[in-house]
Amino acid sequence: MKLSTYNFLTSMAIKGVKVGFPLKLTINKKEVVETEFNPTFVERLLPKLDWSAIYGAAQVNPSDMRQKMSFQAELTEDIPAVQPENIGENEALLQKLHHLLFEIDVLEGQLECPETGRVFPITDGIPNMLLNEDEV
Repeated sequence: MKLSTYNFLTSMAIKGVKVGFPLKLTINKKEVVETEFNPTFVERLLPKLDWSAIYGAAQVNPSDMRQKMSFQAELTEDIPAVQPENIGENEALLQKLHHLLFEIDVLEGQLECPETGRVFPITDGIPNMLLNEDEV
């Protein structure tokens, strides 16, 4: 699951959940897959994304200690808590956002509803967000 996808996921379909966003992300295994950087695409996608969820994704620490150190060094200090104005003029930040959103692939982990604590597993890069009958 790319972190750009994570930004659109919500648990609002669960009975009684009002917002269900952002889901708490836990990364057990990730892979970095380099992709071609397109600053215009990143800049045009930003208005559709929730900046606080982008920032939160950058702060997530993988549970695997070997990955934790490299991930923390990668992004935690590079993505600001508040979206800067004129972000299109900051190519270095756009590259870091590109890396975060399109090059980090979460292979194993989980998403957790912030309101109910319901856990959705991520297996082989696919989040399983199917609900039981009694949850709808």
